[in-house]
Amino acid sequence: MFHKEGYKIILIGTALFIGLSAATLFLIPELLWLKIVLMSVWAFFWIIILQFFRNPARPVPVINDNIVYAPADGKVVVIEETTETEILGQKYIQISVFMSPLNVHVNRHPVSGKMIYYRYHPGKFLMAWNPKASTDNERTTVVYELNNGKKILVRQVAGFLARRIICYAKEGQNADQGGELGFIRFGSRVDVFVPTDAKIQVKIGDITSGNQTVLAILDQQ
Repeated sequence: MFHKEGYKIILIGTALFIGLSAATLFLIPELLWLKIVLMSVWAFFWIIILQFFRNPARPVPVINDNIVYAPADGKVVVIEETTETEILGQKYIQISVFMSPLNVHVNRHPVSGKMIYYRYHPGKFLMAWNPKASTDNERTTVVYELNNGKKILVRQVAGFLARRIICYAKEGQNADQGGELGFIRFGSRVDVFVPTDAKIQVKIGDITSGNQTVLAILDQQ
């Protein structure tokens, strides 16, 4: 299954693959080794396009207001207590997941709740693992208010190669845990801010799977 954001690019890539393959087969009939090399190159880039826009079915194991699932596939690169200054104005624990170009790039709602805040911020395209990326890069910010009154913030951050952030969040609407939040093209990161009393379930270097890996368990009080 492929994500709808990739349909146009997949169609163009497939047309190019067919055209280049046909040209390779008919225009250089005598050089078998060159045919093999060129066909391998065209196939490689076509497969890269297909795998980048893949959208595997990922239902969450359990819908639970106290569980914060990973919103993306990738690698945990930041776990730290910090003051969130854009909207929350207090200390939260930031968990950042870096997505390489080889990861699934669908972003998903880590919790259920009302989306009480959404903002898009134009910005730079620093490397996604740069500490300043969360505040200086192109990004979106979404704040969820859960049924238990707690607030969770998710920030999509563009990286050096990511030139388009797609976010489906709309302020005032409800989000379903595990549903699609958006999509980021070509390498990026997602920051999740959870309350300081949350029990963190991952560590630096862990590999996450969107909708499957539990990032944190919220205090039930």
